[in-house]
Amino acid sequence: MNISRHRLIGLPASALLIAVAGCSSADDRASVAVPRPSPAVTELCRNLDEALPRTVDGLSRNDPEPESVLTAGWGSPVIILRCGVVRPPKMTDPKVAEGRDPNAVAGGVNGVDWLQEERDGGGYRFTSANRTAYVEVTVPEGRDSASVLVDLASAVKSAVPEGIAD
Repeated sequence: MNISRHRLIGLPASALLIAVAGCSSADDRASVAVPRPSPAVTELCRNLDEALPRTVDGLSRNDPEPESVLTAGWGSPVIILRCGVVRPPKMTDPKVAEGRDPNAVAGGVNGVDWLQEERDGGGYRFTSANRTAYVEVTVPEGRDSASVLVDLASAVKSAVPEGIAD
């Protein structure tokens, strides 16, 4: 009798272990903070989400958790796009506009202006400028950020009009 009880107890435990292992498999999806923009900016971001390319820099779409029309991702390590972020402080820093900040550079790619900031630990963060919503793109170290921005420029231009955000 003890043997069959152990088998019954052991069976659900092993089934639970398999279920937990299946749920915690090596998922390549990153986790990011979802922005909380105004309803008007959220609508622009929804339009951007619909216009985004399936691939960026040759990488397939791999959206981060939690799923949202305000975030998107490609590849692993993930290139992350967040729409509706707040204006970065460096965007109003006179040193950046004058080219005196080595860690932040202003410039444009295919009709979209970006603020480039080097990230601690490598890689870059780009934030769109002169658009009615701020779009942030984080490119991991080792990726060709110019190629990423070229691939995203058309979607940003079509979904987020020129203007001043805030």
